[in-house]
Amino acid sequence: MDVEKTTMEYLFRVERQAEKILVDKSEIIALDKIRNNNRMAIRSLTNYKIPQAKTWMALGPIMVKVSHENAKKLLEEEQISLNSRINILRSDIRVNVNKLRDLEYQEPVKGLFLNPLTKKEMEAMNQVLGVNN
Repeated sequence: MDVEKTTMEYLFRVERQAEKILVDKSEIIALDKIRNNNRMAIRSLTNYKIPQAKTWMALGPIMVKVSHENAKKLLEEEQISLNSRINILRSDIRVNVNKLRDLEYQEPVKGLFLNPLTKKEMEAMNQVLGVNN
């Protein structure tokens, strides 16, 4: 009986960890859809030809008429917060995947925590390698 209880607790921990990963992935997808809609709205406001015009914007449950500049500013601020939230979720997924693999007695995923080179690092690499841009 004790073995069954231990086994069930182990399975619950594994399933709980996997559920965290799936929830984070679905939240990233939802936030990415919002980010894409905001990007399209910013592009639309940028291409609008009439100066000093106003547009309707949904702020929560209400619609407000604001100038194009203010609407674009609000959307850009939301883009920044969405990008940071998505990046946080992506790093959380990496940690949670490694925790899940630990629970499953598997090795961590190799290269999971690799980050791309920054612009300065890339310029230094090109200089060392003798590549001219």
